[in-house]
Amino acid sequence: MGMDALVKKVLKDVGIREERFSLQWASAAEAPRFVQLITEFTQQMKELGPIGEAEGLSKEEVHERISKALDAVSSQKVRVSFGNAAKAVRKDGIWTNEHISEIINTKMEKSLASLSK
Repeated sequence: MGMDALVKKVLKDVGIREERFSLQWASAAEAPRFVQLITEFTQQMKELGPIGEAEGLSKEEVHERISKALDAVSSQKVRVSFGNAAKAVRKDGIWTNEHISEIINTKMEKSLASLSK
């Protein structure tokens, strides 16, 4: 859940629709659930169109922003901040998506500040 929150925050910060990423769990015994998840996500991507279209970005801008996001999440500063956020989540023991997203957003704000520029 923490990785989901991080990826969505990074996408949002670089101006890519966070709906373009989905991390869901389905066991091997949940074939119908897996099919449903894939079908819904595929439909959502069709509605958004090619990456950049819904965001109003050119192909070059999309490449630039994704490159910026990749550079940011590859940095040691961001990895350390993510580790600290994960520790905070474990310490709190609250496993809701909302709480995890709040911790990720708060703990990683400074290390990801360069994305908004």
